[in-house]
Amino acid sequence: METDLIISAINEIHKTADQALINKNADAYVAILDHNFVFTPAGGVTLNKRDYSIDLRKYFKSIKSFETSFYRIKSSFEDDVFTEKIARKSVIIRPNLLLFSKKQTIQTEEMVHWKKISGEWKVIAIEIVLEEKY
Repeated sequence: METDLIISAINEIHKTADQALINKNADAYVAILDHNFVFTPAGGVTLNKRDYSIDLRKYFKSIKSFETSFYRIKSSFEDDVFTEKIARKSVIIRPNLLLFSKKQTIQTEEMVHWKKISGEWKVIAIEIVLEEKY
């Protein structure tokens, strides 16, 4: 029962986060992250919240549009941390020359770790465990 309530609350935050990504609104997206947030890309260097938000802002400036969707593969709740493995598909449109655009699709599997802090669910870590770009 408790897990269902957690999933329900987190699903609403996911909707807000996805909308922030679609709107390329870095401030709204970063608001769901805890101040001790850690991002670990597939095969990359781990970033703290500050560095991640700087990279996200630069990324949003370099693209025309961003679409994303996800589904939950599995989840668990242990030691006050809710962990979910999600599969995400994102479609990015980038400017290419003057009048053209380039479409890129990125599919990832992500481990997202949540913790309730001051009565609010926050993302404390995201690990990209698999990434495909085409």
